[in-house]
Amino acid sequence: MADLDGLKEGKDFGIGIPVKSEKFFLKGSQALDWGMQHRLSQIFNPKSGNTVMLAFDHGYFQGPATGLERLDLTISSLVPYADVLMATRGALRSSITPANHKAVCLRCSGGQSILKELSNEAVAVEIDDAVRINASAMATQIYIGSEYEHQSINNLIKLIDTGYKFGIPVLGVTGVGSDMDRTAKYFSLACRIAAELGAHFVKTYFVEKDFEHVTASCPVPIVIAGGKKIPELDALQMAHKAIDQGASGVDMGRNIFQSDSPIAMIKAVRAVVHENETAEKAYEMYNTLKNELN
Repeated sequence: MADLDGLKEGKDFGIGIPVKSEKFFLKGSQALDWGMQHRLSQIFNPKSGNTVMLAFDHGYFQGPATGLERLDLTISSLVPYADVLMATRGALRSSITPANHKAVCLRCSGGQSILKELSNEAVAVEIDDAVRINASAMATQIYIGSEYEHQSINNLIKLIDTGYKFGIPVLGVTGVGSDMDRTAKYFSLACRIAAELGAHFVKTYFVEKDFEHVTASCPVPIVIAGGKKIPELDALQMAHKAIDQGASGVDMGRNIFQSDSPIAMIKAVRAVVHENETAEKAYEMYNTLKNELN
């Protein structure tokens, strides 16, 4: 029992001062409970409202892709500069130190390879393992217009429903096959479906024409996929255009870990995403850091 000796009665109740009630900073997240918002604030920087996610989950369907042959050699040095690690549970447990204090967006879909139909996926992680890993979010693909569209949407619904039970947000990833249109119209459709079903943020591809329509029509934050490796300046320009047109960050992999100087590149990306730096200035930063590191 608490010692009551010396207990003083409260006096300063702030009478006449309205109770401070801060609005949560993230688009579409005001109605979420405390745990959901707390995890989302680990993913999105409350100051900039944006995020730099480091994607290295490619191996779950591509195997040892270029730059990911040895995660301990290529990814570990990049972890300090990322806000979020987008990874599989196998990669995390085998190759990433748990002492890094970075948010984890756990890849929870799988069940196919590049040798088969990509849209034929299942939920590959049970919620209790996501909790054990202390994931800040869970991710799954949806393939709108594909052979297995219904199955992929069902996977998203399952993940969202179980995520709500434990306060873990879900990232809906708009997967595309080689025969799908990569247009603002298509991505607006796919992103809106993911958000309407309950995804708390959405990952999609940047398109040059009308990308602002994609972000405006999606009621939750959008992060863009880095996509295939392109020249560093082009990747920085893509990131800047996306942020300028309403995106809330990037989930970039190959354009970082396949760069000639991955650490310099992720620092340059951070300048664009969090400091609203121009692509040209960020590219100058990249070259300076590249020369210093080399």
